[in-house]
Amino acid sequence: MNHLAIFVPSLLGFAALALAMERHQEDLFGRTLSPRATRALRTGGWLVLLIALAVAVRSQGWSLGLVSYSGHTSLGAGLVYGALVALQREAQRQPRPLTAGTATAPTRQTTASRPPA
Repeated sequence: MNHLAIFVPSLLGFAALALAMERHQEDLFGRTLSPRATRALRTGGWLVLLIALAVAVRSQGWSLGLVSYSGHTSLGAGLVYGALVALQREAQRQPRPLTAGTATAPTRQTTASRPPA
């Protein structure tokens, strides 16, 4: 139970911190959030990480609590990062709509099809 009580806030904290970044806001929402919402996400993310630290230290003491906190935050950050990468790749795979005046959708050039420099 203690591990879950440390991991879930760690995951939520890093998710909030990721959503506080304009780059990720544009990727996920197609626009940036208001400065107030961004500040709330950033503050909330740090507060939830501090709560996870308090739970870890209170349940396991300073020595093991800090080690446990470090592991849980690493796992949480890695999962958030992996999810952002997966969402970005999925967005790139989606077919793009045809633009006005073109007969086919734009294609991505590979190194083999690029003209020599």
